[in-house]
Amino acid sequence: MLILLPPSETKQARSRGRSLDLERLSFPELTRTREQVAQALATVSAGEDAAGALGVSPGLVDDIARNTRLTSAPALPAQDLYTGVLYDALDMSSLDTAALRRARRWIVVVSALYGALRPADKVAPYRLSMGVNLQGVGPLAGAWREPLDVVLSAAAGRGAVVDCRSSTYVAAWAPQGALAERWVQIRVPGATHMAKHTRGLLARHLCQAGQDARTPRALEAVAAQAFTTQLTEPARPGRPWVLDVTAR
Repeated sequence: MLILLPPSETKQARSRGRSLDLERLSFPELTRTREQVAQALATVSAGEDAAGALGVSPGLVDDIARNTRLTSAPALPAQDLYTGVLYDALDMSSLDTAALRRARRWIVVVSALYGALRPADKVAPYRLSMGVNLQGVGPLAGAWREPLDVVLSAAAGRGAVVDCRSSTYVAAWAPQGALAERWVQIRVPGATHMAKHTRGLLARHLCQAGQDARTPRALEAVAAQAFTTQLTEPARPGRPWVLDVTAR
């Protein structure tokens, strides 16, 4: 099973520790693209119109400055780096040993800067969205599409693809061919402010339940142990199944 999560805008930082080592990250096939994006991001972030180029508020000067220190700032595991509603609900630090092992094997965070990260991968804080057209690289979703297809198709194996990403990050990679038949987008009906929280709870539940679902219906059966669910078949080939999930 492959659980795809979006990154969060809010991130933790450390005052000391070893800096980023791209060679030690998961998915080494992505190293070249990671280097290109990181170099372009540092250059853009040092410019006068960095905020405009990155599509962020000019007040986020500290976040933008972090982009110029990617190779020197202390790095920390992705499971600690990302914060906010979804990651608070996932709360990986409180998982038992077996569930944490599954989380580190099943969860992948799709990142505009690093492409794809496992929870234990250590990276520096940054500010970059997949929707950015980055000077020197181009639209990031397009830049990542082919590299991500190679590694994420392999990472999915024979299991279901549980997609908790927003549309901005779905644009960077969508399962193709036979893999699309096991692609399940998670939708949370009702109030949008609960969507991230519920997706975090679902990812946590899947890791705790420990059942490696290999079909959309098997995934729904596991989710239904803790949530109210409804599974909808795709309207046409190549499109995802949709699993509506509501916390009880």
